[in-house]
Amino acid sequence: MRVLITGGAGFVGSHVADLMAERGHDVVLVDNLLPKAHGGGEPPEWVRAHEFVLGDIRDGDLVGRLLRGVDVVCHQAAVVGHGLDPSDAPEYTAHNDYGTAVVLAAMHKAGVGRLVLASSMVVYGEGRYLCADHGVVRPGRRRVADLAEGRYEPPCPMCGAALDSALVPEDAPIDPRGTYAATKAAQEYLASAWARQTDGHVWALRYHNIYGPRMPRDTPYAGVASLFRSALERGEAPTVLEDGGQRRDFVHSTDVALANALACEKPGLPGEATPANICSGTPHTVGDLARALSTARGGPAPVVVGGARPADVRHIVADPAAARALLGFHAQVPFDAGVADFASAHLRAPVTAG
Repeated sequence: MRVLITGGAGFVGSHVADLMAERGHDVVLVDNLLPKAHGGGEPPEWVRAHEFVLGDIRDGDLVGRLLRGVDVVCHQAAVVGHGLDPSDAPEYTAHNDYGTAVVLAAMHKAGVGRLVLASSMVVYGEGRYLCADHGVVRPGRRRVADLAEGRYEPPCPMCGAALDSALVPEDAPIDPRGTYAATKAAQEYLASAWARQTDGHVWALRYHNIYGPRMPRDTPYAGVASLFRSALERGEAPTVLEDGGQRRDFVHSTDVALANALACEKPGLPGEATPANICSGTPHTVGDLARALSTARGGPAPVVVGGARPADVRHIVADPAAARALLGFHAQVPFDAGVADFASAHLRAPVTAG
């Protein structure tokens, strides 16, 4: 099978490329080496084992040429990060949404009918919550005044009572809270429309918090795991927002690569876009991650500083059942082993913001 991997030089895309090649598939990588994800503009050393093309997925002619002989597209290319500043919206939508539209149009012209899309847990916004009296509820936006006073848990919108967080299934409402999240939701909608119009199939893999080798260091565009690790490399304590009790599902990059490989290898139902949470199935708090990394590196203990960013959510943990049932995927890397590996894993050089 021949697979086109967009964003193939990046954090997740490169791991997917390595695993697909190991499983006997022919891969071609395309990446524009965007400065926000890459340092000096040179392809990283890990792409040398693969067919690599420097180019932008918004170039429809280029994508069309790359699709010759391709059986499935594994679409990882995106501008990532929180996207909290509304002035970032044109850049995010140009790369993430217009770029996806160009890829989908080129796939239609080339007769390629299978897409594996890198989506994200951020499309859910807040996670799933249970009220003792009202059952499943969707909490509203956390108030700035509450956050400032250290009240981080969202209350029941109907009675104001405390809520319990629960696992989020794929049929939970889409409720993006920031620019990046909105563009990931738009990618899913575009891909779903394409599937219906072309009788193609999409696996929309909703990644939870990924960590592992090849993450970029020292950049606001990286995940919290990389920010903690970068601080420890500088000899500094990891800085934990809120009270550190935010629950997440941290999944290792090799597990995410496995999920992509399984999705590439398994055709779905024509005309459908099928979402699947890609997660470990074992939630931990942000504070747990910071403490585990500090211990693994022998560094200073984390510092809890309170506060919260405007679009941050309190708890978002995933139900892994659909990925197991539909793809046969379950995570292989336990949290403790994964964090211990990540504590000394190779990170990419610092990148630029422009």
